Amino acid sequence: MQYRKLGNTDMSVSVIGFGGEHLDRKPYEDVKKTLDAALEHGINILDLFMPGDEVREHFGKALGEDRKKFIIQGHICSTDIKQQYDISRDLPTVQKYFESLLNHLRTDYIDIGMLFFIDSDEDFDKTFNSEILTYARRLKKQGVIRAIGASSHNPITAAKVVETGEIEVLMFSINPAFDMTPAQDYVFDTFNDKFADNVYSGIRPDRLEFYRLCEQKGVAITTMKTLGAGKLLSKEHTPFCEPLTVAQCIHYVLTRPAVASALLGFRTRAEIKEALKYLKASDKDLDYSNIIGNMQNDFSGHCVYCGHCQPCPVDIDIAAVTKYLDIALLDEKSIPPSIVSHYKSLESSGADCIKCGSCELRCPFGVDITGNMEKSKELFSL
Repeated sequence: MQYRKLGNTDMSVSVIGFGGEHLDRKPYEDVKKTLDAALEHGINILDLFMPGDEVREHFGKALGEDRKKFIIQGHICSTDIKQQYDISRDLPTVQKYFESLLNHLRTDYIDIGMLFFIDSDEDFDKTFNSEILTYARRLKKQGVIRAIGASSHNPITAAKVVETGEIEVLMFSINPAFDMTPAQDYVFDTFNDKFADNVYSGIRPDRLEFYRLCEQKGVAITTMKTLGAGKLLSKEHTPFCEPLTVAQCIHYVLTRPAVASALLGFRTRAEIKEALKYLKASDKDLDYSNIIGNMQNDFSGHCVYCGHCQPCPVDIDIAAVTKYLDIALLDEKSIPPSIVSHYKSLESSGADCIKCGSCELRCPFGVDITGNMEKSKELFSL
């Protein structure tokens, strides 16, 4: 397993994570077998937003003495007051359901307390300008949660959340189809419409800029909808010229700035093994550029960190250099020290570019790679 630092926290998480949603209403035996398989293969981050008593009890029993081996995302404001998934911003109700999560999981702390479902200005106001945020701060001060996080599907609202400086982790819906959806649109409108073809004309620059903002602020992203509920794997439902593989979907989200872990909704040991193929896949098998490249008209000339430009004859990790450059360019006068450190830790950097142009011949997006290498050399030498 590979691990990444979780933003500015002191935690590190597996690049493949476990979303527990699909084990809701499943028997305890299924939960136990799947959770054990995840642990055996080094998966150490677990998201539990489901509010029901039974599923929480199943996970608590299955975790047992292994609870400390998992970094748990537990959600604040997730309720089932209508006997189904629901959201409440009423503090007594919120407290009741969060305390029940602790009780059912048989633990006295949750690693990341996620402010649940911040998708609109109303959600933002009722959470960040209310006693809900005060409650989350208090939980962190008391050590009941180790970090404050939030979940969102809307990059505009999510950017407001990140800019508050209150959160350290953001759970966000990412896959190539969603990244081609206009930021102001609700991704599930398109999702439920079977990925309408007329929506997709390229990866949206505002979405990439949002990921760079998270990296700049040290806010780690854990992803949901990595596989598009399986539609990206389906020849019938994919919006692209051909289906993506599980490994390609994982690789896509892990090449977005700030992403620490790609969470998948595992139901069985077999699904975990399928996802783990990502770790041993070749660069050719992971390459998604030929699939999404057919829809890149709006984004020509901009790097999407796909790695299609590799190999470099002087071993520059071109995608990494370009990612750090893009983040630095958000505010050249105040480049985060972590970004400078990441750049300078690269074995080869933009300063080593010999301008051979082989990378640009392979780039499906027409990126001025040699120009970017020169910019990085100038910017990071200051």
